[in-house]
Amino acid sequence: MKEIFEWDRLLFNNLPESFVLEVIFRSTIMFIVLLLTLKLAGKRGVKQLSIFETVIIIALGSAAGDPMFYEDIGIIPAAVVFIVIIILYRSVTWLTGKSKRFEEFIEGKTECLINDGKFSVSTFKKESLAQDEFFSELRIKSIEHLGQVKHAFIETSGEVSVFYYADKEVGYGLPILPALFGKKSKIIPNDGMYSCTFCGNTTEQKAGTAQCSVCKKEEWVESINTLRIT
Repeated sequence: MKEIFEWDRLLFNNLPESFVLEVIFRSTIMFIVLLLTLKLAGKRGVKQLSIFETVIIIALGSAAGDPMFYEDIGIIPAAVVFIVIIILYRSVTWLTGKSKRFEEFIEGKTECLINDGKFSVSTFKKESLAQDEFFSELRIKSIEHLGQVKHAFIETSGEVSVFYYADKEVGYGLPILPALFGKKSKIIPNDGMYSCTFCGNTTEQKAGTAQCSVCKKEEWVESINTLRIT
């Protein structure tokens, strides 16, 4: 039975202290191999990585990490892994350039989330983007309500791009500020402009209860029409 805090095992795993020099050598080699591989793969920002490219990065990290400090893993087999990964990456990149269908399968495609100040409900059902998360993305762009937004798209990179209404075209829209959105209710307290909290449909409503003509939901929040301040 092993004792805890066996310092030789804990620090060196019963390997000779000289193995540290080998680790330094292994790490240097794998760092150079990883650097060259990413150089061959081409430049792209981290936020621009597709799902496929993220998988490639994870695979490269695993292939690079193990040979750095495991004595039973050779550098040559790890280098072969890198070569195979870069060949596969180049092959898939070539195929995505040749086939639009294959490109959409690997990279995904840009989807419209907001159209004319209202949610594209069918798109939201397909995407794994939660409403709170999406509202957060919009608030970061200084958006207070959907009436300021003409179109919003989720790009293949996962980023949200937004096209705004000109100030003179801004209308009433669903508020996305937590303090205002939190006042949603199935009971409309007063006559006025209200937005469906599910789809963003904005219409004039009478006090009482109402069903959204677009999504058939019954929860509303008072609309606002403030201009966007940047």
